[in-house]
Amino acid sequence: MDPALNNSPSKKSTPPRPPPTVKFARRTSSGRVMSLNRDDSLSGDFSSSDFVNYTVMMPPTPDNQPMFQDQYSAVKAEEAQPAYGSSSSYQGGEGGRGSAGEDGAGGEPSGKMDRRMSVMKSNNKSILLRSQTNDFDHNRWLFETKGTYGIGNAFWPSGEAGGYGAGAGAGVVDDDAMNVSMADFLDKPWKPLTRKIPIPPSILSPYRLLIMIRLVVLMFFLAWRVSHPNPDAMWLWGMSIVCEIWFAFSWVLDQMPKLNPINRATDLAALRDKFETPSPTNPTGRSDLPGIDVFVSTADPEKEPPLVTANTILSILAANYPIEKLASYISDDGGSLLTFEAMAEAMVFAEVWVPFCRKHNIEPRNPDSYFSQKGDPTKFKKDQDFVKDRRRIKREYDEFKVRINGLPDAIRRRSDAYNKREERKAAAGGGGGDEDGTVKVPKATWMADGSHWPGTWFAPSKDHSKGDHAGILQVMSKVPSPDPVYGSPDEKIIDLSGVDVRLPMFVYVSREKRPGYDHNKKAGAMNAMVRASAILSNGPFILNLDCDHYIYNSQALREGVCFMMDRGGDRICYVQFPQRFEGIDPSDRYANHNTVFFDGNMRALDGLQGPVYVGTGCFFRRFALYGFDPPRAFEYTGTFGQSKHPLHAPSLCSSMFNAIDPALGPDVELLNAARAELPKRFGNSALFADSIPVAEFQARPLQDHPVVKNGRPAGALLLPRQPLDANTVAEAVSVISCWYEDKTEWGDRVGWIYGSVTEDVVTGYRMHNRGWRSIYCITKRDAFRGTAPINLTDRLHQVLRWATGSIEIFFSRNNALFASSRMKFLQRLAYLNVCVYPFTSIFLIVYCFLPALSLFSGHFIVQNLNIAFLSYLLVITLTLTMLSLLEVKWSGIGLEEWWRNEQFWLIGGTSAHLAAVLQGLLKVVAGIEISFKLTSKSAAEDEEDIYADLYVVKWTSLFIPPLTIIVVNLIAIAIGCSRTIYSTIPQWNKLLGGVFFSFWVLAHMYPFAKGLMGRRGRMPTIVYVWSGLVAIIISLLWITISPPTDSTQSSGGSIEV
Repeated sequence: MDPALNNSPSKKSTPPRPPPTVKFARRTSSGRVMSLNRDDSLSGDFSSSDFVNYTVMMPPTPDNQPMFQDQYSAVKAEEAQPAYGSSSSYQGGEGGRGSAGEDGAGGEPSGKMDRRMSVMKSNNKSILLRSQTNDFDHNRWLFETKGTYGIGNAFWPSGEAGGYGAGAGAGVVDDDAMNVSMADFLDKPWKPLTRKIPIPPSILSPYRLLIMIRLVVLMFFLAWRVSHPNPDAMWLWGMSIVCEIWFAFSWVLDQMPKLNPINRATDLAALRDKFETPSPTNPTGRSDLPGIDVFVSTADPEKEPPLVTANTILSILAANYPIEKLASYISDDGGSLLTFEAMAEAMVFAEVWVPFCRKHNIEPRNPDSYFSQKGDPTKFKKDQDFVKDRRRIKREYDEFKVRINGLPDAIRRRSDAYNKREERKAAAGGGGGDEDGTVKVPKATWMADGSHWPGTWFAPSKDHSKGDHAGILQVMSKVPSPDPVYGSPDEKIIDLSGVDVRLPMFVYVSREKRPGYDHNKKAGAMNAMVRASAILSNGPFILNLDCDHYIYNSQALREGVCFMMDRGGDRICYVQFPQRFEGIDPSDRYANHNTVFFDGNMRALDGLQGPVYVGTGCFFRRFALYGFDPPRAFEYTGTFGQSKHPLHAPSLCSSMFNAIDPALGPDVELLNAARAELPKRFGNSALFADSIPVAEFQARPLQDHPVVKNGRPAGALLLPRQPLDANTVAEAVSVISCWYEDKTEWGDRVGWIYGSVTEDVVTGYRMHNRGWRSIYCITKRDAFRGTAPINLTDRLHQVLRWATGSIEIFFSRNNALFASSRMKFLQRLAYLNVCVYPFTSIFLIVYCFLPALSLFSGHFIVQNLNIAFLSYLLVITLTLTMLSLLEVKWSGIGLEEWWRNEQFWLIGGTSAHLAAVLQGLLKVVAGIEISFKLTSKSAAEDEEDIYADLYVVKWTSLFIPPLTIIVVNLIAIAIGCSRTIYSTIPQWNKLLGGVFFSFWVLAHMYPFAKGLMGRRGRMPTIVYVWSGLVAIIISLLWITISPPTDSTQSSGGSIEV
């Protein structure tokens, strides 16, 4: 402690500091402020609202100083002078004594109010008096003068203005006794980087209550249905009972994990204060944030246009994150020269686009989306150069697009020219040819430097096809310098004075592929990037994006880091962001936005152990991807996991947490023990093994508070990144070879998990199963945006792939039924629902035919529409409606979005989900491998109508089940109405029941029928053919099943069938 602040008894001339004073006060009905001592009763004849403050005043202030005998006379002499220019300033009895609580007796040395007035410099008393009571307004005095009043004052004067430690001239305390300045009280309190925002109890409590009520009513309803069969149509009753029991089970799986939805918020200002503000451990204010590696994957330049991918890369390079801490990687799994050269063009354009974004704070930083925005681009822009700069960058971007669009032709022309030259050389050299004398030269694809492209050629040949080519790794943008590099007025096409023109590191990766190896589709490509990035940049966090998902919010990376760097962040394996889409038709006919899932289900899972991983927009902890256990985990035991027990024995590989600590040095024994296991799991790369403990340490939160566990010291990440050398790049090329994963745990326990079309869900499940937790981050401004197929056929194929992956998970060891005790019970239900929901299609398609069967047969699922059945139906419907309204309330989705989701649930459930179940059973029973169609990311070709693809009808076999349901129900309504109208004893109750449920089915099928009609109702011919065929088949089947038994008489004679 500073000796000036140490009240040592050795200094006899220094009086001891008095203890802090605690004051109670209340405001009277007349507006006066009266003080109460600690011993005064607080239960007087006044209300609790009279108490206006509870103040702890420390240290002593100018108006509350300890009075000693040697200062008494000086103070009395000073008080003899009028403080405000008038001797009658405060001579009004009690009203003039102030609010300090003295009684004004002559024995007191001075009144508190007089001492307050003694430090005032103003001569205007009237503005400081309350208008009615003539009391001194101390609050106004604090804000309108330079007076001091304890720690909380906004201004701390110095020197003669009355500050502490100013010497005897201040008239307060000796300099040796009190040498205090405002800086002594400027230590900022510890602030968390994130916080939970709970759902209001007024919404959540009724929501939970309704779930319980509906669950109880469903149990009673099913019991009633089982105990009241329909003897007239037992087959109809039996099918309906089985379907209803499954629907109840499916509803429980879907609804139970929604019991605890939460919201979260981040504090970017606190993040900046902790990691990017000058401090004793960081004098220069250099960023102490951890590094981030961003992965973008693409496979086919025809279905995933290079221009779309280039825009995504540009948005990453321009992200608002320390440039030296950011690295971007693109995985070209097709090995296409078109993608390679498009990325090279993107880096050239990035040299002007990225500084332009930094100079004018552009949002979004995807050039295509930015220049396509509607509205005034100059809104909120104040820089005089903005309009001129924007015009020049727009011209540069237009030229950039033309170059990208012309790349295929340019590459073909170049390759043809080089191939003809090679043919002439071969002919001149006398090489052997065909019988006609022509020399055959491989039709190679040539790079701009005149060398063969090592990847896939336009004319596939050995070592140069999609499944057979060498590994390619090209560093297109080197490691940036640690210090800013500012531009000059004439450096580029715009004035970049004072703008940092550095670009983050960018690497093109195309892993090696050879025949005979299983390359494991996207999961294998992601794992190759994980290994290569660990060698080159080793960012402790990884963000993965699809090639059509770009960064819409430049602060998104910081939002994710807030969760990882906050207290408890070392237990978070990933932060999942919601997927938002552009280019969707305004009505969202096929529920492409999927807001019910992203804003409802995922937000609810965040209140459990965290959301599932959905493939893109996910911010990973690299160490968690390596298959290690979290530093702290819990076991949940009991029937419903109600007992929680901490785990204290980490595995051997988890000991890597303590292997290297820069503050303590490496633990050699622990490190060697862990290293012995590394080759078996990760391969034989020594550089990769060395990068693991470094990535773990750099991902730790700051150890700046006792509540932070497993933290790192501040300033540990200030050292600049080393530049790359040839040996490091060569090692990175070796780890992307096709043989590197042999006899390792890549794809089994490490990295993205193999064996499923939906590798994302399995990867997230494995992390949760080891005890990690995840976070769902919904930002005020969308973090990322992408595209989604708006065509019905493409949408159904996308859903088919997801459902097929779920079936694969169900028949694998990744089924949630086999989850470990580290996973919460409700989290298990959520994962079980993920792999079970496609099976609902079997019961759903049967239930959609039940109304038609009821109308055909003249029977219903119950014998009579009695009061009990209608009452149960009413209660179940009302509770479901109220639950939906409350879910809309806490999730923020719209009613129209909810209804579109219900419609497409029925459409997808009767088409794609059913096909997925059949494919999954074929794979399990017969071993037939499942293939999927890559979702097209290309935009509509009709530039005048961006939604032209919505009206394109592409016939697929997936259309057959829902089309059959529509036709059958329409025919059944016609037959049922005819029979009832012309029957001798009409049974209207059975007709109404069947017609009601048929219309319920048709209402859900309306978007499907609208999609089949195409533009302006031009329905394809195949639809008419199929409808007629179904109608004929139904008629023949019905005549066969229930032939007429009597003859029909008419005026024209008799007809006997």
